[in-house]
Amino acid sequence: MLISVDHGNKLIKVLHHAPFTSGLQESDVPPFGGETLKYQGKYYTLSEKRIPYHRDKTEDDRFWILTLFAIAYEIEAVGGYSQNIIRIQLAVGLPPAHYGAQCEMFTKYFTNRGAVKFEFKGRSYSIYIEKALCFPQSYAAASTILSSIRTIPKALILDLGGFTADYLRIQNGAGDLSVCDSLENGIISFYNKVISRISSDQDILLEESEIDAILEGKVEHVPPAVANAVEQQAQDFINDLFSTLRERGLELKSGVVVFVGGGSIRLRRQIEASGKIGKALFVDDIQANAKGFEKLYQYAVNGR
Repeated sequence: MLISVDHGNKLIKVLHHAPFTSGLQESDVPPFGGETLKYQGKYYTLSEKRIPYHRDKTEDDRFWILTLFAIAYEIEAVGGYSQNIIRIQLAVGLPPAHYGAQCEMFTKYFTNRGAVKFEFKGRSYSIYIEKALCFPQSYAAASTILSSIRTIPKALILDLGGFTADYLRIQNGAGDLSVCDSLENGIISFYNKVISRISSDQDILLEESEIDAILEGKVEHVPPAVANAVEQQAQDFINDLFSTLRERGLELKSGVVVFVGGGSIRLRRQIEASGKIGKALFVDDIQANAKGFEKLYQYAVNGR
């Protein structure tokens, strides 16, 4: 069974289940409420408080536990449950700038575990990850619309994720890993700046969900001054990001800039209002990387 997982710093994305926050609560006893996963004598539930940013997600087992949630959700969604061992092929990804250094370590993080037993929502699972392949994020998302950019001499993929903003140049449909990087300018840094500024200026402690609501136009729950400040901070954040890219010699007014990732979806108005982009193409699918991982896995294994 092929399962594709996009391990975001803010959200975990799979193909057949809604994205969920990259956060966990661990307990020695069964918790009250929530969807519980039991693994090696510990009980885990998902949390809206995300894990702090990890450049290396293999540092501990938290992203492994989140992957078990993702696998269980996918098995459940497609009706693939069996009391026997379930053989899994896993498609995952890393930021382009981290790909070369971390790819092998990241795939081994999933495959060097043998048969894995856990319980999810009271049901016993036994899985074996027989193969894992890792692909560059951004390019994976772009692969879902490759037919639209294959003939374009130059395209820049900008994946605005949780903690990082990843960019990768595409020339005539092929990724150019010599022009890629991961900037620590993801939407989480925007949230942190807004929360700090509103707390200092307005003495109000905003939550990330409230900032999202403001950006969606739902402003009735906050004073007008707060809503206006969030909107201005959002525009400043995007303008500063584009200035940083320009300083790196990336021309945004020629070719096509392809925007992917949850941050690009959330801040599309500000991107379009910046006046710094020539031609923009938005991939309005938060699962685009996960879909791309699946597509690239099938191509790598089957040649199609």
